[in-house]
Amino acid sequence: MSWEYFILFAVVALVCWSLGAFAAWKGKKTVWAYGFTLLGLAVFFCFILGMWVSLERPPMRTMGETRLWYSFFLPLAGLITYIRWKYKWILSFSCVLSLVFICINIFKPEIHNKTLMPALQSPWFAPHVIVYMFAYAMLGAAVVMAIYLLWFKKEEIERKEMDLCDNLTYVGLAFMTLGMLTGAIWAKEAWGHYWAWDPKETWAAATWFSYLTYIHFRLGKPLKVRPALVILLVSFVLLQMCWYGINYLPSAQGVSVHTYNLN
Repeated sequence: MSWEYFILFAVVALVCWSLGAFAAWKGKKTVWAYGFTLLGLAVFFCFILGMWVSLERPPMRTMGETRLWYSFFLPLAGLITYIRWKYKWILSFSCVLSLVFICINIFKPEIHNKTLMPALQSPWFAPHVIVYMFAYAMLGAAVVMAIYLLWFKKEEIERKEMDLCDNLTYVGLAFMTLGMLTGAIWAKEAWGHYWAWDPKETWAAATWFSYLTYIHFRLGKPLKVRPALVILLVSFVLLQMCWYGINYLPSAQGVSVHTYNLN
């Protein structure tokens, strides 16, 4: 699979996701929302598999390659949310967010035909990254809901709307925890230790504790919704630092084992 085909697969997937979002927004039969969204996911995943075969490795090494997974998991997270809670706007938001990452990859692909360095040839590499990307997608959906409630919701925030933020955060944090565990096993295999307070590991721990703070705050003070949403926003900022911001920190240059994607 050549990268030149990306725009074709991306456009077809986006059209399908848009049709699914339109069906959900208009309150049409949910089968159309499900069907179009799943079709778009299948099309996009076919490209990911094609790149996997072409590169002879998982397409997860560069930022451009990880954006492929984020573009895929955002509509998937939106679909799961829609199936479970029937928020008709969620498929539209997930489609728009996926469009953003697809556009970045079109104008700045950062896809390179490189073999993986020895440390990345571990069988734990693929599940670690995939689990993390799904966690990021769920937490991304949670922060979209938080932004909507803080700045665009005119009426009083309802309990069911906060429940959605809570549930998305629960799922996202659970997968983030699983990602940290698989990463620790991978690190032990590749570098001989589970945790070394590498700059990225430090930000990962800060992100994990921040989301845990949100959950405890919600359980302890369920009526304090706006401060909780602010904590959720701060947590997402930390997540961005953990994901790609670490690549630009002077403390990580030449030190962090997680900056291999810049090579």
